[in-house]
Formats: sequence, structure tokens, C-alpha cells
Amino acid sequence: MSHGWPSAPAVYEIFAWPWLTGLSRRYGRDVTLGDVPPEVWDEVAAPGVDAVWLMGVWERSPAGLALARTNEQLQRSFREALPDVRHADVVGSPYCVRRYRVDDRLGGPDGLAEARAQLRARGVRLVLDYVPNHVAPDHPATAGHPEWFVQGTPEDLAADPAGWFTVDGRVLAHGRDPFFPPWPDVAQLNAFDQGLRDATAAVLSEIGGQCDGIRCDMAMLLTNEVFARTWGRHAGPAPAAEFWPHVLDRVRERHPDLVLIAEAYWDMEWTLQRQGFDFCYDKRLYDRLAGEDAEAVRKHLAADRDYQDGLIRFLENHDEPRAATALPGGRGRAAAVAIATLPGATMWHDGQFEGRRTRLPVFLARFPDEPADEDLASFYRRLVAAVAAVRVGEWRMLETRGWPDNPSHRDLLAWSWHDDTPRHLVVVNFSGRPAQGRVELPWPALAGRSWQLTDLLDGRIFEREGDELAGSGLYVDLPPWGSHVVTLR
Repeated sequence: MSHGWPSAPAVYEIFAWPWLTGLSRRYGRDVTLGDVPPEVWDEVAAPGVDAVWLMGVWERSPAGLALARTNEQLQRSFREALPDVRHADVVGSPYCVRRYRVDDRLGGPDGLAEARAQLRARGVRLVLDYVPNHVAPDHPATAGHPEWFVQGTPEDLAADPAGWFTVDGRVLAHGRDPFFPPWPDVAQLNAFDQGLRDATAAVLSEIGGQCDGIRCDMAMLLTNEVFARTWGRHAGPAPAAEFWPHVLDRVRERHPDLVLIAEAYWDMEWTLQRQGFDFCYDKRLYDRLAGEDAEAVRKHLAADRDYQDGLIRFLENHDEPRAATALPGGRGRAAAVAIATLPGATMWHDGQFEGRRTRLPVFLARFPDEPADEDLASFYRRLVAAVAAVRVGEWRMLETRGWPDNPSHRDLLAWSWHDDTPRHLVVVNFSGRPAQGRVELPWPALAGRSWQLTDLLDGRIFEREGDELAGSGLYVDLPPWGSHVVTLR
């Protein structure tokens, strides 16, 4: 990338409202974005964190809040996550946006500006949200610019009352993606409308003046193919131009250094990269790390480097189960080492390091009390800090070899990074059983010298002869889910 961001940044997602609620309880006073104590920003801007994504800072919809407080299905999910949930804990969805203005209860625009300044003083960038597919039903545009929305007829409303609603006598669609029922608290924007595209570029440009990066929710829904398939005749004819290139080109005219992140599914990552996004969610890798084996992961990582550089890897975020439940124990640590040392960006989630197990519904303003896993937190602190200097230069997948009576090397994932010197090597046993093998190293120049291998995760030092490393490779013997992140000097 041509801007000042690292080529492989680590982004730390914070669910802003419950995070501030927790700080208010910790300090015994109301804490907003504008008066977060300096020591908290020091904790957030830990070594190895390049950017903080403050998720959910925009003004939420009163109409959406009213629905959340009366919808029994939502209420059940609130009680499951927060058994002592109170009326005041339900604050509405951050993806039911009424205005792209920071909610005054979180500190307003001035509070956000102060938060950004505090992060910038610590060398950390700020990422914010944008929701391109829909807005709140009481967003001013539903009445002022109905042409920006997917519109229907009274017959549509009668046939599918859950999919449509009325504003000033017009029938508008509730937002949806093609595989799920409509979301009852939002209005569907029409990606084919030129006025909506221009308005999107304007809002994104305004947001871009308040941050260093923007994460675009469900970005693949706005591509011409997906939108036409979802809405058919209600969308009208598809324009010749795609939605995102038109919008993002205009945004970058004003903010050339802005990083744009796409939430992407359905193997749409390459499409969205070509349409202008710097990073796209790597959901396929998440699924393979959570439920498949080393071979599935290895095949996924065979893609071209250009493609991998444009992915953002994660083990959890606000939409996924907590990693402590989805990837418990050693599997989670092995997967964390993998995503932290691969090309592309890495996304961490507030509470992941401490082993939180409850995925909080986005409507809530308070986390449940959960004990921290101090051993896991220590592991993550070491990992995040250690790998900051690893992902530099040439990245290469490495072959492993075993023996006829011991094929366990197939459970080993191995890759290297090399930018002149030093050289870095990552080996992960992605299995629940011990694994041994030899890792073929790509550096013939190792021969003729002795080498010191320092494991950045636990500080152990190994001495190896270069002739062996360059010839038969590095012998490794790893316990179940074990790993090495080593520097060769």
C-alpha cells in the first residue's frame, strides 16, 4: 500500500459502548471517549497493535431501540448473554444507524477526536464502521430521499409484511441478505441508484476525515451481481459501473491514505479487492482453523501472495463465537500463532486475549462479569508483541518431510519470512497429537556457519549447524498444538 500503514497491520476491535460501561464501573464515574484515562489508552495501544477499531460509535435509532426492547426473540438472546440484563442495558443496534454522528452518550464528535488524538500520540491508527446496505427506518433519508431505497407496492407489503414497511405512504423494503429473513429494524438502500452512490461517497468521505480506516459492513451485498440476485425487479436495471469502484475512487480523492476493510463472505474476497478494498475478511481460513485439519489450512494458504496480502485474518469478532468456545485450549493458541504470522492483516477482538466466552449481542451496553484467563492473556501479549517484527519481506510456505513409520509431519504447518537479515521461521503443529518432521529451509547460504535459533514465544535458544539446516532441514518435535516462532541469527 502507498500510504503510511504497515503492510500487515494488527487491528484491535473494541465494542465501544460496553467497553466504556466497563471503564465507568472501573473508575466509579461516567467515562466517554473524550476522557478515557491515559493508562487505559496505554493498555489498548499495546506493543504490536497498529490500529484500534472502535465498533459502534454512531448515533443509534430510537425506532430500532423500541423494536429491540419489545422483540421476544432478541430479549431471549439478551438474557442468555447477560442473565441480569436491565432495561438500561439495551441501547439498540450499532448497525441500525440513524446518523453518522458519534452518539453524544459516547462522547460525541469531540470525544472521538480526543480518542483519535490519544491513539495517534501512541502511534496507533483509528478505524470506524460504515454500513452501506441499510439505515435505520427513522433515518432522515427514508422520508427525504425515498429514491435511495428499494421500493415496493401495497401488494408487496400485503404479501410479505415482514419484508416491507411504510414511510410517508411509500412502501420500503427492510434490509436483508439473500440467505436470511429481512432485518426488521433497518431500511434497504438501493445500490443501483446513482444518487445513493453519490451520497455513500459523501458520507464515507466525511467519516474518512475522522479516522484512518473504515470497515464496511457486509460489503459484498452491494456488488451488482449480488444486489441484482437479491432484489430482482425491485432494484431496477443494474448500472454498467460497479458500486464500490465508483464510491471508493471518490473517497480516495479526498483521503488517499485511508485504509478500507470489507466484511466479505461467499468467496467474494478477490472481487472486492479488485474493486478497491485494501483488506477483506478471510472467513474461509477462520472456518478451516475452527473445524478442519492442517491439510485444509495448507491448501488455503497456497493462494498467490497478492491475494493473501489483501486479507484480514481473525479468530473472533463481534459476529463470531468467542474463540475460547469455538477454538478452545491448544487449538486456539495454535490458530492464533498462525493468523498472527501470515501475510495480510490480523484482527484481534477485545476480550479475546483474556478468554472471554460470552458473545455479547450488539444491542447491549454491558458485558457480563467473567474471570480473566491470565495464562492466556500472557500468551497473547507475548505473541502480539513478538510477531510485529516477523512479517517483513518475502513470505514462503515450506515443505515438511517425515519417515515411512512416522507421517506426523503432515500435521505441521511451516512458513518463513526473510528480509535480508534476520530470518524468521514459523512451525505449528495443527493437531491434537505430537508431530515430528524436518522443515525444508529456503536458504542455502545457511551452510558453513553455526546458527542460533531464538523462539520468540518462550525465549528458548537452540544452536544448530548450518550444513544440517541447509541440507536435511530443521528437525522439529512439537507437542499437540505446539508451535515455534524463531529468529535465526
